[in-house]
Amino acid sequence: MTKTFYAVLANSLLASLTNNFVWFAVTFWVYLQTKSVLVMSVMAGVYLVTVALSGFFLGSLVDRYKKKTAMLLSSTCSLILYILAYIIFVSTPSSVFTNPASVPLWVFITLALVGAIAGNIRTIALPALVTILIPETERDKANGLVGTANGVSFLIASLFSGMVIGFLGAYWMLVFAMGLMILAVLHLVAIAIPEKGVVHLEHQTNRIDIRGTIRAIHLVPGLFGLIFFNCFNNFLGGVFMSLMDAYGLSLVSVQVWGTLWGFLSVGFIVGGLVVGKVGLGKSPLRTLFLSNIVMWVIAAFFTIQKSIALLAIGVFIYMCLIPVVEASEQTIIQAVIPLERQGRVFGFAQSIEQAASPLTAFMIGPIAQFIFIPFMTTGAGADLIGSWFGTGADRGIALLFTVTGLIGLVVTLMAMRSRSYRKLSANYQKY
Repeated sequence: MTKTFYAVLANSLLASLTNNFVWFAVTFWVYLQTKSVLVMSVMAGVYLVTVALSGFFLGSLVDRYKKKTAMLLSSTCSLILYILAYIIFVSTPSSVFTNPASVPLWVFITLALVGAIAGNIRTIALPALVTILIPETERDKANGLVGTANGVSFLIASLFSGMVIGFLGAYWMLVFAMGLMILAVLHLVAIAIPEKGVVHLEHQTNRIDIRGTIRAIHLVPGLFGLIFFNCFNNFLGGVFMSLMDAYGLSLVSVQVWGTLWGFLSVGFIVGGLVVGKVGLGKSPLRTLFLSNIVMWVIAAFFTIQKSIALLAIGVFIYMCLIPVVEASEQTIIQAVIPLERQGRVFGFAQSIEQAASPLTAFMIGPIAQFIFIPFMTTGAGADLIGSWFGTGADRGIALLFTVTGLIGLVVTLMAMRSRSYRKLSANYQKY
């Protein structure tokens, strides 16, 4: 792999780390200031919805300009918004930020949120840069390293954001964010990326062009099936992300759970490093589906008994496989979609797949609270399987995890036998 790729990857790691750091830190700080769970939930919902919707627009933006230009635009926008947030912060009395309804608080939150989301331009541009910089036979390994960088960013940001807010405060968080983003911009300017001129197709580069993107995806038999399969998986996976903290905290203290979750997040890094070392094999599509089979089998059984050890082992393996699935999808798209369309397709896939998370977040709470928890507490479930599965609210959540895993496994096995799978697999082998 080229030195240029490693330089771009390091730069993206720095920018991603900064954006994740800001959003995590702002979330912690806002809760400490307002003590409002409602504000936290609104922030999370707006963030998820914005990420899901922004992919359509940002994908077109990436295709409209050279990839380095798009990445510079991303970091510059983030820097400007963080500077504005800093100005709001230092010019507003601290007592104003304790009111959940105060306008300056929400202006500050909005600036931080949009600054962090501007980093999504990089998320879309980076796989397209892999296509430019890396030979096709090495792209699966490069995509694995991208997954590792994302894992490192998430882990470091989650660890240090709380420490900075706890020991130094929001002022120094903003100072660090501005300094790191300036460094990312200057470093990116110094990287020479060998890009040819931008190719504009069908005179549609000045708008979002969802219709043209759908047409490009439709030209690759089976690619729509892959995107919607991953969307469905995200919908099911959102069950675990929504209820995992509640289940984990029923087993151990918050201190132990926080430390354990930091360790489990290392799975992202391990999975990406393995892909970076050995690749995805001759058929990334088959690797993607086999990884999903393992994930759903684990998901069906890691809560079968009330055990923190069983949960930790299952979640760690699950985390290791996420970069494998992501790298597989990226490698397939890089092979079957022309470079000049890849930004739109990656953005479209991101929007479709991420749209599942907000839906799950809104739906799964009531399902757990009013169906599964009563079923395993005082309902028929407690009588039928309670003697070996256990009873109580935590076992209701555990049963929901098991059912979700079994549904995911059945859907994956059905998808592997589908015509879309066979068509996409055959089409990939032509490249």
